[in-house]
Amino acid sequence: MGGMENKEKISRVLSYVQGGIAETWKNNILDEIEKGTSEVEMMEELFKKIREEFGEFDKESRKADKLRLLVQGPRTCNEYVQEFKRAARGSGYEGRALIDEFKRGLNRMIKRKLAEVESPSSTITEWQERAVKLDRNTRQSRAEDKVLAGIMRPQGTGTLQGGIRQGWPQRGTFRGGWVPRGS
Repeated sequence: MGGMENKEKISRVLSYVQGGIAETWKNNILDEIEKGTSEVEMMEELFKKIREEFGEFDKESRKADKLRLLVQGPRTCNEYVQEFKRAARGSGYEGRALIDEFKRGLNRMIKRKLAEVESPSSTITEWQERAVKLDRNTRQSRAEDKVLAGIMRPQGTGTLQGGIRQGWPQRGTFRGGWVPRGS
């Protein structure tokens, strides 16, 4: 491409622009260049024009797509909120639409608990704070349930060894109370 004139270089670059509105834009630029009415005479001007026409829109739509695909999954709500904030920046979402996208990505249980609250939040920050608290409380409650379930289980492994269930009273060992065999 060393000896090409600027018009040829620009035409060569534009030959890679294909499909949809981008191709229509390219044809308009090529027509203007041919007529001599184009503002684009140097490669730098072409790249500037491309960024003006498609750069910000493309960036915003990618951010919006990422935001729409974002879900909490197994993460804590706090982790989800931090990633959501990063994805929301520059996505074009704001107000009610942003709140709806946030709620859509939450785990079902947290979403249900938020719906049961008497006075719904009005800002995205309030929704996020409330969701984080509910998630934290739910995880704490589950952890406590696991601890309590462990305390309530009988001692021993509860597995079969030689046909005898270990850790449970065995048949024929009742002598005024259940005593493990061999005691």
